[in-house]
Amino acid sequence: MSNTKLVATTGRPTGSAASRRLRAEGHIPAVLYGNGVSPISLTVVRRELRVALSGPSGSNTVLSLEVDGTSYPAMVKEIQRHPVKRTVSHIDFVAVNMNAEVTVSVPVVLTGESEAAKAVDGLVDAAGDTIEVTCTPGNVPNEISVDISSLAPGQVIRLGDLKMPKGVTALGDPDTAIVSIIHNAPAAAEGEGEAPAE
Repeated sequence: MSNTKLVATTGRPTGSAASRRLRAEGHIPAVLYGNGVSPISLTVVRRELRVALSGPSGSNTVLSLEVDGTSYPAMVKEIQRHPVKRTVSHIDFVAVNMNAEVTVSVPVVLTGESEAAKAVDGLVDAAGDTIEVTCTPGNVPNEISVDISSLAPGQVIRLGDLKMPKGVTALGDPDTAIVSIIHNAPAAAEGEGEAPAE
């Protein structure tokens, strides 16, 4: 079980007004469910949540969520944020079985630098910054590294080309483009292609 502990409090009042008061006091309304656990309404301290998720795994951290003396291995399922302030307004935790696979989004990190692309002023075109994978909670990678140092203009690294850590499976079409190098076409010179003035 994870050593990243987060203490949750039960018995929170429900309703929009009560939730606003909790947030004003530095608490975040939450719920825990999954893996045979009936939904439990909770609150967590905003500062403690931030610390718990500040490690390299981020929101994929496996937590020891302590609820009324019981520790649940849990992960963040969904984080709701204020539409303007972007502060966390509600969080869903899902209790997990450490021996059963989960589906999570993992960041894609590009490493290296393509000399061939630099030679033609090419641009790195990343299709996205995350991919979905399945694995057991204890095997969730912090990131998937993609080395682009040998990538040349016109070439594409696809999902099926990525080397996954042991026990991790990428989801999606293997032909999905992950990153490519495109030519940076110079802008046409002013007046180029115009008919000569008479």
